[in-house]
Amino acid sequence: MPLVAHNKLPSFERLREEGQIILRPGEAIKQDIRGLHIGLLNMMPDSALEATERQFFRLVGESNPIAQFIVHPFTLPIFERNEKAQSHIDEFYSSFEEIQEMGLDTLIITGANVTQPKLSDEPFWEPLSEVFYWAHENVTSTLCSCLATHASLELQHNQPRRPLKNKRWGVFSHKVTDKTHPLIHGINTRFDVPHSRFNQVDNSQFEAAGLHVLARSEEAGVQMAVSEDGFRTVYFQGHPEYDSISLLKEYKREVGIFALAYNQGKDVDYPPFPVRYFDNYTKAIFNEFKYRLIKSIDEKTEVPTFPEAIISEHIDNSWHDTASAIMANWMGLVYQVTNIDRKLPFMDGIDPDDPLNLKK
Repeated sequence: MPLVAHNKLPSFERLREEGQIILRPGEAIKQDIRGLHIGLLNMMPDSALEATERQFFRLVGESNPIAQFIVHPFTLPIFERNEKAQSHIDEFYSSFEEIQEMGLDTLIITGANVTQPKLSDEPFWEPLSEVFYWAHENVTSTLCSCLATHASLELQHNQPRRPLKNKRWGVFSHKVTDKTHPLIHGINTRFDVPHSRFNQVDNSQFEAAGLHVLARSEEAGVQMAVSEDGFRTVYFQGHPEYDSISLLKEYKREVGIFALAYNQGKDVDYPPFPVRYFDNYTKAIFNEFKYRLIKSIDEKTEVPTFPEAIISEHIDNSWHDTASAIMANWMGLVYQVTNIDRKLPFMDGIDPDDPLNLKK
């Protein structure tokens, strides 16, 4: 069922242009069942703030339980923002205090950029911890993405992440490890997910925390896990919400960082390609660009244009359908659990103390 555009957030119009059904408040469908109120704690930096917003709104809007979705974005005031991002937040985002007063059915927490070796030393650690504690007591289910997963494992289970030798980024294959869990219902037993991170929580740490791993990769590690009760917290270590060109944008940014450092005379390595993301044609184009870029810097001539436009059609998306299916399962379970006390016809036989039938 559709998203409800409860304010003039630009992402609603962007998604409507993509073909999604976006209802205005006065157009909301009259139903005997209430809509789901979903919080989105968006901690991403300014350059990715609105894109991340759209990515998660898109997944929620594509899911198909019997409900309408009202998504409430908010962030933490500890993050310093540029003028444009802060204006966007001021106009369209709620404060955490408003979220607490209103209440939520479910919560999504994004990743964030880090500046410290230890997460507990980050300026956002204390306010993020407050959100986690509040959500655990007041929200039916919380979905943690990437860094939020790492923060939850350290905060709630004393399992700090470990640094990787190199950045792990690309598109990796994952295998379902529990085909019976309701969140996995109807998805392929092997599926792709993009990853982009410098740190990891290992499979052994998830198990030591008493969490249940649902999907993992031999190369990229755990992608999906759930809390011991099977539902209160859902963990993603990768980025199934990514757009087709998200890793392309990251590669472009990495190349830009290299060019700046190289131009300053620093001894830096050129960024490697994201794993299993570019085809051979695209790699050839980018190898040619690398040669021209370095030559232009050495000879102090005009820097060539990054060839984004000519390779965009060669970028394939092999993960979005699985991400949509998992999100649909999650939204359906949230609706089921939050409406058990309404005793709707399709709720017959559901045990309020074990709504997912995990004890059987």
